[in-house]
Amino acid sequence: MRRDTVRRPDGTAGVYEHVTVFDGVRVVALDTDGQVLLVEDDFYLQRRRMVHLPGGGTDGQDPHRAALRELEEETGLTAARLDTLGVIDPLPGVTSARTHLMLATDLRPGTMRRDGAEIGMTVQWRPLPEAVAAVRTGEITEAGSVTALLLAFQTRDDRPSGG
Repeated sequence: MRRDTVRRPDGTAGVYEHVTVFDGVRVVALDTDGQVLLVEDDFYLQRRRMVHLPGGGTDGQDPHRAALRELEEETGLTAARLDTLGVIDPLPGVTSARTHLMLATDLRPGTMRRDGAEIGMTVQWRPLPEAVAAVRTGEITEAGSVTALLLAFQTRDDRPSGG
């Protein structure tokens, strides 16, 4: 948590409080059948379990390396191909940290290495359209996951045009 002395647009002095953290990543891991890998985990601040995409903080790593690390740590999978879907500023009034959104394909077995906070994490596969439907119904609400799933669905090669 930081407190900066700032000059407001109207010229008056003020204080701006913000959080300094590393950027984050979210990974759409898509298999050859169009199934996306989701995780479900406990979130302390929301006081509930949430379904979301694998991901986490970059810890200062390049976003692509961090995405592959988080995917493997949380799910036990790695990817031979990783493409950037986009980047978002999920909380620009609170932090300058950005979330890098990735599409992982050509999935392969790796080694799961969850940390203590991820002990109760579970994984589930869903067809990409069902994951997008879960965004629409409010089941998936985490900002990076919502955006990445919608971008992955929009950019799918086999998606009919106009849909």
